[in-house]
Amino acid sequence: MDDMEDTTIFSTLKSFKSLISGPDHSLLETEPAYGRSDLQKLYTKRVELEEAAERVRSHTSLLQLTQEKQQMELSHKRARIELEKEAHSSSRDLQREIDRNRELLLKIRRLEEREEKANQRLEEQNNILEMRLERHNLQGDYDPVKTKVIHLQMNPTSIAKQQHAEEVEQLRLECQLLRDRIRKIEAGGGVTKDDTTLIIPPSQEILDLRKQMESAELKNQRLKEVFQKKIQEFRTACYVLTGYQIDITVENQYRLTSVYAEHMEDSLLFKSTGPVGSGSMQLLETDFSRTLTGLVDLHLFHQKSIPVFLSAVTIELFSRQTVT
Repeated sequence: MDDMEDTTIFSTLKSFKSLISGPDHSLLETEPAYGRSDLQKLYTKRVELEEAAERVRSHTSLLQLTQEKQQMELSHKRARIELEKEAHSSSRDLQREIDRNRELLLKIRRLEEREEKANQRLEEQNNILEMRLERHNLQGDYDPVKTKVIHLQMNPTSIAKQQHAEEVEQLRLECQLLRDRIRKIEAGGGVTKDDTTLIIPPSQEILDLRKQMESAELKNQRLKEVFQKKIQEFRTACYVLTGYQIDITVENQYRLTSVYAEHMEDSLLFKSTGPVGSGSMQLLETDFSRTLTGLVDLHLFHQKSIPVFLSAVTIELFSRQTVT
């Protein structure tokens, strides 16, 4: 349909061109030959040709606009396709990044859980070790750095310690004398005895003195071992006989823990209230002492006897463990 219309327009344009391309004087010359009706027809035909030319120009402009529109649509379509490709590529990259972040987050959570479990195990082991250490303390073992041990002023341990110190001092003097004799022998080869110089071969004298020194050192080592053994025996005997582990918490304050205590924190606190050596003690309030109000009133307030009170507490704790 458009092709036929274009053909008609082009044929009209050709006719119009042939009409207007002729010289103007031909029209003037033939003008007298035509009548008014012929001129009217020519004018009408010319107007029609002009209208046809205007339609051709309009159609041509419309074709140009349509072509430009199609080109713009094609450009927009290409641009949209490129944008969609870039968006799809960016979406894939973003999804890969999200997956990678999820994997990293999962690894971090696993590491945190593993670390938390390790901390829990360490805390449990620490609690177990603390309980074992406390149990050892209750059984008579102690840390000499943190715990002070109370000793009687006159007890077998002090006597043995004094005897040990005297024997060590005597052995030290004997060793010093032996060293002096060795130096004299090495220097001059003789030792004076009863104003008589005894010539003894240096090698034999040195060997004898060394034997004496070794014997003295061995004796000293044995005395140390015996001393340590006696101290441990004395501490164990006190713990077994009295049934209480005594610790110094602060100055002039003592904590007593019974061997029959149901819990590690069940202990009694006593504070020295008089001069040193007076033996005046006062019971301090603790969670454990609040459960012994009857024994406190009877033995401390009325009878005013700490040994009887401690014995009653021992009997009470022992009876609790033996009740079936």
